[in-house]
Amino acid sequence: MVARQQQPVSPPPGPQHVYRRRRAVAAIVALAFLALAVAALSSHGGSSHATAKAAAAPARPPVKHTSVEAQALSRAAEERAINHVLSYTPAVRAGGTQGNEVALTFDDGPGPYTQQLVAELDRLGMHATFFAIGREERYFSAGTLAEIRSGDVIGDHTESHPMLASLSAHDQYEQLFEQIARIELLEGPRPRLFRPPYGSFNATTYRLLHHLHLLMVLWSTDTEDYTLPGPAAIAQNALAGAHPGAIILMHDGGGDRSQTIAALPAIVAGLHKRGLRPVTVPRLMLDDPPPPGQPLPTSLAGD
Repeated sequence: MVARQQQPVSPPPGPQHVYRRRRAVAAIVALAFLALAVAALSSHGGSSHATAKAAAAPARPPVKHTSVEAQALSRAAEERAINHVLSYTPAVRAGGTQGNEVALTFDDGPGPYTQQLVAELDRLGMHATFFAIGREERYFSAGTLAEIRSGDVIGDHTESHPMLASLSAHDQYEQLFEQIARIELLEGPRPRLFRPPYGSFNATTYRLLHHLHLLMVLWSTDTEDYTLPGPAAIAQNALAGAHPGAIILMHDGGGDRSQTIAALPAIVAGLHKRGLRPVTVPRLMLDDPPPPGQPLPTSLAGD
């Protein structure tokens, strides 16, 4: 019988060998904790840096243009506000007096100065209401398209700017409806507001406005910019009648409107200094409508 060869047996590790192994494991664990700490610190530092950077960044100026969805929601709310005002009155001279808003309105366009005026409103971050004459769209529709793109409001100022009270019911209807059709052909929102040329209207006008779901918008302050008194006088006239709920009348068509455009910065600055905010007529009707029970306006033309 051959004796089985005995495999050599490794001696048990000595104290020095055990110490070295434990020291290696401890180093590995320490490195792992160090990596985790560095990652956490790096994340926290980046977040703090981003926060500090955001805090230090200058505030962005107000942007006039909003998203399509926001514009649609705002327009729907303003449509409801117009309907609400129409439920108790067919015409307004001003809004309420409880807020801090005034409405800037422009008549007799579009014209050769309309696009420049819209650009100035854009620069100032303002919206306005334009009461447009239908026949002028044949020549200056680019101005109305600029208003639509900018989000301004377009109202009905008749087809050819006549004294409405002197017309038959049929002719008054044609004057109102033709202008509406022209704005819709330009893919603008159907006008819900109407301003009578020369402030001329009668009971027939009221009946037709009811049929067409139009709110008559007169004014509380006339800048008389059509007399070309100079930018300073136009601004002074606007601010003299500025108060909560005021509706200020100016013009973007019908003549040289360079003085009106030049007056806009002073008008806006003066309103802001008084704590007043320029808005559109529908926005004024939404935020601070006139109270019910006001006397019904009569023709400003005396007819």
